[in-house]
Amino acid sequence: MAFEHKDYQTAAKLLKQLQKESPENPWVQYYLGRLHEVSGKRQDAEKIYRQLLRDTTNIKIVTLARQGLRRLQEIEQEKRQRAISQATSQASDIELGVLILEPLSNEMKTEASQKFAQIMQLDPYTARLILPSRGWRLYRTGQVGELKFYGEQLQQAGIPCFWAKITQIQQIQVFQVKHFRESALQATIVCRNEANQLGSLTFDWSEITARVVGLLPIFEEVVDRNIRGKLERKTQTQDYAQFCDLHLPGRRCILRLYDYGYEFQQGLEIIPQANQNTIRINWNSLSSWIDQKLPQVKIWSDFTPFADTALDQTEMLSHIKSHIDLFRREQTNWDSAFHLYSGLVFVK
Repeated sequence: MAFEHKDYQTAAKLLKQLQKESPENPWVQYYLGRLHEVSGKRQDAEKIYRQLLRDTTNIKIVTLARQGLRRLQEIEQEKRQRAISQATSQASDIELGVLILEPLSNEMKTEASQKFAQIMQLDPYTARLILPSRGWRLYRTGQVGELKFYGEQLQQAGIPCFWAKITQIQQIQVFQVKHFRESALQATIVCRNEANQLGSLTFDWSEITARVVGLLPIFEEVVDRNIRGKLERKTQTQDYAQFCDLHLPGRRCILRLYDYGYEFQQGLEIIPQANQNTIRINWNSLSSWIDQKLPQVKIWSDFTPFADTALDQTEMLSHIKSHIDLFRREQTNWDSAFHLYSGLVFVK
């Protein structure tokens, strides 16, 4: 009766007495859950309702406990919608962005997956599969305000992640390195800018804060026999192009080198008799030379696992100019995915 009249003070007193007399009684447990619910202690209420569903055979109580859980879910949903509306109320909040999950050790995954499941409203099994163990995972794209709303909750729960606007990636200048002209304390490169104009740039090696390396597949159309012995055309990966980005955040730019675009026989002689070697040997020698120049700089090399999570985001990747001029017979998302990966390292 006290519940019907919303006299929760009386209800609390009565329940205190009943708990002493028969703490195991499912009706007492149910009303305790109701009291938690109306007092705003939603987690305590949920715990009791779920326990009743597990342990009780009384159909009436099971039905009431289910209704209680449904009410709690609706309240949560409403609260979430209000918070998301608030998080996307500014013009800058509705810009396109990405939410990136960072890797977790397997020991941390069990606890983290339960929290992740709760925040993102997933089942714990799916949540565990989504959380990455190695490298970044592109988890969501959408309005950056909403991504920030989820990202902050994840961070508070100890799940490492970050978010970025696509415009931040678009604003980075990219110079295509043709060759090094000189290198002492300062280095000078001959490069092409985004308008394809040839020029040079001089910088201190100490300005470089990160180095991003990755392999981009080169596709070729081949003719092959299928199971029935008929000839058919297929697109296959025939080779890989090797890329290396040097980040100069102080100048808001990336210096991009790649094996087929670097002029090994021009400028500074880094590799003796470069004209007698394969491109692979020359590239490996150039990479070793850069290693010596940048011994303390972190190398980011987990592009491939990141690409696996990003390649199907065609709509979002269409907003990203790749600044990669590999000869492509067909459009591919690999080039934009590499620029996105490098750009995320840059803005982070």
